[in-house]
Amino acid sequence: MPVRAHGPTVRPTSAGEIEGVDDSAGSGTWSWKGIPFAQPPVGPLRWRAPAAPEPWTGVREARSFGQACLQIGRIYGPGANNRYDATIASTLNTPVGSEDCLTLNIWRPASAAQKLPVLFFIHGGSNISGYTADPVYDGARLAMAADAVVVTANYRLGVLGFLNLPQLHTGSGSGEDSGNFALLDIIAALRWVQTNIAAFGGDAGNVTAMGQSAGAINLLALMTSPLAQGLFHKAMPLSGGISLASNLPAGSLPTLLPASAYLAQGRALLLHLLVDGGKAADLEAAESYAAGQTDAQIADDLRAQDARTILGTVLAKGLTGSGPIPDGTVVPADPIAAIAAGRYARVPTVVGITRDEGKLFAPFLTLFGGKPGIRIDDATRFTLMQDFDPDAPAALSADCILDPSYLPVTAPGTGYDAVTDLITQRFMAASRDNLLDTLKTRQSDLWHYQFDWAQEPPPWNEVYGAAHAFDLPFVFGNFGPSVFANATNGRANQAGRQALSDAMMASVAAFLRTGDPNDPALGAAWPPWPARIVLDATPDAARIGVR
Repeated sequence: MPVRAHGPTVRPTSAGEIEGVDDSAGSGTWSWKGIPFAQPPVGPLRWRAPAAPEPWTGVREARSFGQACLQIGRIYGPGANNRYDATIASTLNTPVGSEDCLTLNIWRPASAAQKLPVLFFIHGGSNISGYTADPVYDGARLAMAADAVVVTANYRLGVLGFLNLPQLHTGSGSGEDSGNFALLDIIAALRWVQTNIAAFGGDAGNVTAMGQSAGAINLLALMTSPLAQGLFHKAMPLSGGISLASNLPAGSLPTLLPASAYLAQGRALLLHLLVDGGKAADLEAAESYAAGQTDAQIADDLRAQDARTILGTVLAKGLTGSGPIPDGTVVPADPIAAIAAGRYARVPTVVGITRDEGKLFAPFLTLFGGKPGIRIDDATRFTLMQDFDPDAPAALSADCILDPSYLPVTAPGTGYDAVTDLITQRFMAASRDNLLDTLKTRQSDLWHYQFDWAQEPPPWNEVYGAAHAFDLPFVFGNFGPSVFANATNGRANQAGRQALSDAMMASVAAFLRTGDPNDPALGAAWPPWPARIVLDATPDAARIGVR
């Protein structure tokens, strides 16, 4: 339905005019949501490079988030209504979202300011889940605090975003033969920013790319990708890495798998889909059937299948791992080696990590011969957190949530703190050190922070502490309703929590403007790596220092 074509939130884009939301009286921002930066990757466009959006006439509404990209439900993704709500618990392990999802969102201060710095954020979720409508990623507070334009973008997830399957190759030269469709989506969104962000008051020559978790892995892949050069000018990869097992000490958990691992996954998925679709009786017969088909026939058949059926097979057959495919074209075969050789986007970089990264990856304890750290299922854990009152007397204890073999949590060697620190050190910290030490050989404008805040009400301070992703609410200034909000935020820690968030947002603002994260709000000078700034707070005040 056409909308009125006037007011400060009507802006032109390369595909047509849009109208957003004027929240100048509330958050002090104007925002635009659900803006298409590519055509829906459906039908013949599934597993193809993103195509430019179809233009429209009139003024298109841009008032609400676009659909999350299709994914298997997890507590870190949306529920049935494309948002954080109680339906997350009932949609776990079932498909949610839509293939029609390639949209982005913009927030900026409601002012006449132009040439504002731009922050482009890439969400996390293990590259199999996540969505920009997550309330933690709302950009209004950060846009105001940093006097900046904040952009968030969806990208394809799971095997819809990363699939190494030769039968899909076309030789088009667009990068899609790499299987890195999600990375091509992010590149398309960054190109959209280059073309359009001036119409929203942003400076296309001053774009900082920030990614967290899988978003950081994707950002680091783009830093080494020839296709993304010049699309951003500063980088903030938080809690991610881009290291193969061969880059790391023995016993480490890599943050990047070789292309051969994804080739095996793609082949297995194809064979299982042929069996599940009645084309073959078993995997051996599926091999014979596939060999008798042309690549085009296989590709057409896969594109004709219901995407939810495909995800169901992925889940049932344990084929869920996804991430950048180091194909040698879109992503170097060894990104760390490429950085060491100077073949990467040499831009000012801030790398972040949390002290207790491993506490969000407690299931990984099985890789070290132990039991999963959390003994309740995700639906129960989600409900416990949503029903938790952080300001009431403690009614839960750690033994309600954690496996008793890891209690007490502080037991030397065997406690939950010690065993999850193994994950932190062998997973995130190992890739962090590999990345920073390699970058340091090529640039000096390189900073590192460690987030130590662990002031949650009991027992969540023991269960999570300074866990993976727990720095994000502080970066965005969003402590309202979200997956972990009740478990982490209470009146007792509010003053210190807010003071730390204010300091972190001021530091982000400085980095966006100047390429240097130092700001007086930190209360300490932040020297380049190998020093690190430690971000923490007491219940009442920020506590920031340098190690």
